[in-house]
Amino acid sequence: MPEFNLNKIKAIIFDLDGTLVDAYKPIESSFNFTMRKLGLPAKSSLTIRKAVGWGDRQLLAPFVPRDKLAQALKVYRNNHKQTLKRQAKLFPGVKGLLSGLARRYILAVASNRPTQFSRILVKALGIDKYFSFLLCADSLKKGKPSPQILQRIIRYFGLKPQEAIYVGDMAIDAQTAHRAKTKAIIVTTGSSNRQEIKREKPYRIISRVRDLEKILN
Repeated sequence: MPEFNLNKIKAIIFDLDGTLVDAYKPIESSFNFTMRKLGLPAKSSLTIRKAVGWGDRQLLAPFVPRDKLAQALKVYRNNHKQTLKRQAKLFPGVKGLLSGLARRYILAVASNRPTQFSRILVKALGIDKYFSFLLCADSLKKGKPSPQILQRIIRYFGLKPQEAIYVGDMAIDAQTAHRAKTKAIIVTTGSSNRQEIKREKPYRIISRVRDLEKILN
C-alpha cells in the first residue's frame, strides 16, 4: 500500500452526527416521543447517546419489541423531520472550516443516518453547498463499519484510498476507514469516548473538528 501523505489528500469525507453536527437533542427528543407514543419507558440522554451512530433502526431496536419496531420507526421519523430543523446545531467553527476546506478539497458526507434526514440536516444548517456528494447507509447493502460507503465515494471521484481521509466521531468510523484502506481523523465530540477511539488507532484524535485545519496546514 502506498505511503500516506497529507499533502496528497484530494478529498475529505465527513460523518455528520457528533462530528459536524450536534443533533443529540433532537435525537433524544424524537426517541422519547416515540417511547411515549408506544407506551414504553423513556431513556436517559446517556443511554440514547451511546446508541447513536448505527442508523435509526438500530437506535430503536434494542428498546422496542420486535413486533412494534416498524410502528416505532414511522413515529420516530415523522417526528424527527421537525425536531431536526428546530433543535440541531453545528459545532463551533464548522461553517468557517467547511468554507475554507471547500476551496482546496473535494468534500463529501458518509453517514449511517438515513439519506432523507441527512439532506434535511445539511440543508437546514446551511452547509449543503459545501459538499459535492452525500452517501448514506440506506443506499448501500451495509452501513458502517463496512467500508462500502467510503469505497463508493472514493471511486465516485476517481481517487485512490490514500488520497482521501475520513473525519468521524466514533470507533466505527476509524474501523470503516481502516477497512477502506484510508486514514481516519476522529473527534471526541461524539458517542465514543477517547479510550474507545484509541483502541482503533486512527491517524489522529482531535478535541474539536475545527482543529482539522491545523492538521491539514
